Amino acid sequence: MRPATLVRLALAGSRTDTARVVLTALSALLATLAGLAALTVLAIEKPAGDAWVESEQYRNALLREPGLRGGTAFALLMLMIPVLALAGQCARLGAPARDRRLAAIRLAGATPGQVTRLAVLETGMAALLGTLVGLGAYLVGREVLHRPDAQGRLALPTDVLPSPTAVAAVVLGLPVVAALATALMLRTVTMSPLGVSRKAARERGPGPWAGLLIGLGLASFLAVRPATYQLKGRDELLGWLVPLLFAVGALAAMIGVVIGTGWISYHCGRLLRRHARRPAALLAAGRLMADPWAGSRTFAALLAALIFGGGAAAQRAYFATKDQLDREQNRLVGVDAGADPFYLSTMDLVDAAVAVAVLIATGGLIVALVEGIVARRRAYAALVATGVPRATLSRSVAWQALAPAVPAILLALTVGTVLGRGLFAEVSTGVSSTEICDATAALCGDPATREQYTRIVYTPEIQRAVPVPLEQLAWLGAGALAAVLVTVGVGLLFLRASTALDELRMT
Repeated sequence: MRPATLVRLALAGSRTDTARVVLTALSALLATLAGLAALTVLAIEKPAGDAWVESEQYRNALLREPGLRGGTAFALLMLMIPVLALAGQCARLGAPARDRRLAAIRLAGATPGQVTRLAVLETGMAALLGTLVGLGAYLVGREVLHRPDAQGRLALPTDVLPSPTAVAAVVLGLPVVAALATALMLRTVTMSPLGVSRKAARERGPGPWAGLLIGLGLASFLAVRPATYQLKGRDELLGWLVPLLFAVGALAAMIGVVIGTGWISYHCGRLLRRHARRPAALLAAGRLMADPWAGSRTFAALLAALIFGGGAAAQRAYFATKDQLDREQNRLVGVDAGADPFYLSTMDLVDAAVAVAVLIATGGLIVALVEGIVARRRAYAALVATGVPRATLSRSVAWQALAPAVPAILLALTVGTVLGRGLFAEVSTGVSSTEICDATAALCGDPATREQYTRIVYTPEIQRAVPVPLEQLAWLGAGALAAVLVTVGVGLLFLRASTALDELRMT
């Protein structure tokens, strides 16, 4: 098959195929913007001299201070996780119709390898289109947002560009990753002229071994502080060991929570089948047990955002406790210093990033639920034809979404909070002394009279445990649950059209 033919067949299809390509391109566009923004922050050049000299051309301290740029870039890269998960959900949109189209191409004489390359090419081209548009939007936005203030300072790092190699790695790497992921998902698919079949799912439910990954993630985070104390002074070793522990711990915990959702879904189905008495719950139980990994696929992006949000809540609690302790010590020595808003203002930006991630994940949830309803429309239509009310099917869809979502949300928030508290469990201050001059500014400024009005105030060592941020965690959980409810509501709008009896005549 010639390349031109492959491209033409990859672009062919129905309106559902067009929607899948557009959504995949949009996801790639968002991921490109997040990746290029992170690379731009890392590309800020340090001023000559000390490595910790601030870059005074920026208004935001997150960009001025070299020690904070790594965390800012990491937060931007974290935004790519829900976006990539959204791309994975979009790639499954209209899968049954695409399977029939691929089977027809096989019937026309194409080989299995050619059909696989066709599916891979479709995803890769959609992702490449999105990354190219994202690169264009980045360059245009860079020019539009380059607005120095009266002092010549910038709100964003629009005066620097990542290296061409880094830009090419993002723009070309994301389509390659998308194509490889498609090829990986098709490894269990057999495309024959008679249709598309997949390997049968295993009959027994998922094992609880995902807990080992969560334990590995927690152990990696707990090992950061001991490693810092033991290797104090060996900056070169700490320079790569601490980031490695962070990366391994976060990735292991995230994968463990996502995979563990499959175990949660399966056992929620078992509990419903054992104790439920209503048809809606029994239908949901059968579906949860038949495909427990659907929950992992559906909630992956949302759970990743919640883990990050739980860790951010723990860090905010640490900064709030530290600020309160500093103000108490200042009052002990007679200094009335206000709160330092820098770190808490920085956490406001992190919370905004978490909110954006949850919003993107909600889009992925909607795509996944609608795709599942459309893919099983013949089964739903058959149930309606046998006398099952549509209201029962609606409640079944709600049970299927909410039953694994609630414990999975609690698990993700708990893991994220424990990861954060592994680093910021307590605040401590050492013994200090401060000279206080109890006189006017003139007497205190004169060396001859200052000493007779000066007293030394000692502050004791204080250790205070950081409280668990229950209020912020409750808001995160409520927001995630609201996102699931909105998703269910949108999915139910498609259920009526998918349960029409005409679907039984569709092939």
